[in-house]
Amino acid sequence: MKQYKSFVFGSFDFDPDSGRIALRYALDDEIHFEEIIEIPAEGGLKLNAMHQALLALHVAAGTSYFKTCCPKTMEIRSGVLNNDQAAFWNTVYENGLGEFFFRNQIDFRGLIRFPATDPGTPVFHQSDRSPSKRILVPVGGGKDSIVTIEKLKAQKKDITLLRIGSHPLIDELVRITGLPCITVKRRLPAELFALNEQGALNGHVPITGLLSCLAVVIAEAAGFDTVVMSNEKSANEGNVEYLGKTINHQWSKSAEFADAFNRYIQTYVNKNLRYENALGDMTELEVVREFVKYPQYFQSFTSCNANWKITRGQEKRDMRLETNRWCGKCPKCAFVFALLAAYLPKAEVLKIFGRNLFDDTSLLPLYRQLLGIEGFKPFECVGTPEETKQACAMTKTRGEFAQAAILKVLKY
Repeated sequence: MKQYKSFVFGSFDFDPDSGRIALRYALDDEIHFEEIIEIPAEGGLKLNAMHQALLALHVAAGTSYFKTCCPKTMEIRSGVLNNDQAAFWNTVYENGLGEFFFRNQIDFRGLIRFPATDPGTPVFHQSDRSPSKRILVPVGGGKDSIVTIEKLKAQKKDITLLRIGSHPLIDELVRITGLPCITVKRRLPAELFALNEQGALNGHVPITGLLSCLAVVIAEAAGFDTVVMSNEKSANEGNVEYLGKTINHQWSKSAEFADAFNRYIQTYVNKNLRYENALGDMTELEVVREFVKYPQYFQSFTSCNANWKITRGQEKRDMRLETNRWCGKCPKCAFVFALLAAYLPKAEVLKIFGRNLFDDTSLLPLYRQLLGIEGFKPFECVGTPEETKQACAMTKTRGEFAQAAILKVLKY
């Protein structure tokens, strides 16, 4: 594939009356991309009050296009960044794309250089909308957001859920919560998939960072005071060292990102808008201990990424999983199975997964990674090796899985 010298953040448009957001990018002004995001219409909004929120979304979403060939020059035409903002985005790209750099063996040192204006340049109009007590909670279908939702419901908070794309699994979960939900549509351009087919670089992007920026846009448009995420303490731990940096698949779920992003939005978007993490001080086991108190969700939640596929810009349902929410082969399935086995009766765990993963010896290499016995922690949103060890030890103590092949073979 041809190499390009510059990556251009071209422009963005937002129509409050339709809720349509267009994000435009280019490679050397030769290859052009336009991503479309549709949010609920909120007529009467002033674009200048939304500009910094939209600019942040524009920059965050750019990771999908920048990574096609990692040009050494960046140009922002949709706005300007001061030195502090540029430093923030340098950090987001370098850390958020860390797994991508590792897998593609790219030397990222000195690669990310966002252009900045002088420190004192007035580059933003901070929102002056009236405060409210409304909370926006992004949901992805897993146990974590369920625990957050139930914690906030117990506190009698005014909660609205947020999801990207319509999906039967999320539909059912939302129905059980009984809460209102905002659905956002996101369409990636065909040009991106065409480049991938031509051999463009591909890999993991910091999707939680993008979702966070999208949540801020919606919070500003619809009048929410707080965005509450659901990321456990284990998101702070990396996977592997590369070129002197700890590569963390979950970096955009980490406390480092959350703290920096909260400061960013309160400085440049809205000083009264808060970005919080309801589970930041909880381990995976502590989250599951709370989750098992809500059996109404057992047959509707899933953490398995095999349920989500993006093809030609649209999220597609893997119909092979229509009657089974768990593939039973991926790191997340293996990890969540171990967590639930530590707390729930065996029959309940098997009912959720449809099979006994601890009897599947093909998963031995995966469990060795999860336990820290060999290799490194899988590039997935899973807990630490210590948490996996503790879950397996608790399961052994409970006794019901004592004869399972995995637990009998593994020494840890």
